[in-house]
Amino acid sequence: MQPQDLVRDHTVYACVMGSRAFGLATDGSDTDRRGVFLAPTPLYWRFEKPPTHVEGPGEERFSWELERFCELALRANPNILECLHSPLVEHVDDTGRELLSLRGAFLSRRAYDTFTGYALGQRRKLDADVRTTGAPRWKHAMHLLRLLMSARDLLRTGELRIDVGARREPLLAVRRGEVPWARVEAWTARLAAEAEEALGGSPLPPEPDHARVAAFLYRVRRASALQAEPDHQVVQGVVGAAGVGQD
Repeated sequence: MQPQDLVRDHTVYACVMGSRAFGLATDGSDTDRRGVFLAPTPLYWRFEKPPTHVEGPGEERFSWELERFCELALRANPNILECLHSPLVEHVDDTGRELLSLRGAFLSRRAYDTFTGYALGQRRKLDADVRTTGAPRWKHAMHLLRLLMSARDLLRTGELRIDVGARREPLLAVRRGEVPWARVEAWTARLAAEAEEALGGSPLPPEPDHARVAAFLYRVRRASALQAEPDHQVVQGVVGAAGVGQD
């Protein structure tokens, strides 16, 4: 089975991400699609295992195998957690619906380290741009602010909402370069401080619910194996018959 066939035939959840999901799209914005596919369990009985992720088919599309997606979500990877909370869902089956029902199981205070850590990395790149060219990449500055807002609000409320809502226009002003870099720096510092303050009283648990996610993965892997069992039995019967009298 080709990697892109896994995406075409076994996707359990697909959504639109990027600026369109964040409420920050403009006329020139791309449509970034992300998805989760469930590789059939019998594929893992071979020496060559299914891929953990697939690019395509088509431009701006990227998908993860379900287990890899859950691993990254348990680590509070910002991109993965945001995928689970996209308001623009394009496809979801029963397994995908159960995955979405687990959104709360993936959330924990680990998000503080991952979200702010990613934001810090972006800030360093922006500072380097300012040193070398005199100005940051304003689109990246906008998304840095958006990410810190998400982190702060998640830690405060225990819920992740990725659409910026009423903050759209102030953030787009940053993207257009209409906000001085000094103000953006001050805004960034304030948001980082607010996120740190929110961490102390956050309603989020210290760790995600590993056991609940593991039970989900076990169920879907087992169901996939049982669905393939009749074919597996036929193969076993053929192999057994071929081996009769050869000792």
